Amino acid sequence: MGYRELTRQEKTAIRKLVVQWCVNYDRDTGCLPLDCGCYMLGKTWTGPMCRYFRQAVLPNEPVLEASLASEGSALKTRPCPICGRAFLPEGRTRYCSPGCAKAALRQQKRDYMRKKRG
Repeated sequence: MGYRELTRQEKTAIRKLVVQWCVNYDRDTGCLPLDCGCYMLGKTWTGPMCRYFRQAVLPNEPVLEASLASEGSALKTRPCPICGRAFLPEGRTRYCSPGCAKAALRQQKRDYMRKKRG
């Protein structure tokens, strides 16, 4: 299995997720179950990672999860035209969520009616 070095953005995203969402992380002691520094904060390569982080924290960021699971370079993402968040397009998907798709449809209908009236 080929491991690759993490990009700066991936390292930053991992650090942000650990500090914000990991219940095992403590600023003073690091990883509470291991009673040492957090393994994920010093991670520089893909491959083995903390089981709790992989199962409970990483699903909060699906783009990062897919990027870490891939063996090649980081996956191609597309920005959502409504909210601007990056997402992994599946087929011809244009929007990151059904909420953004609904907002885009409302905008299209609004523009159509303005054009029709004017």
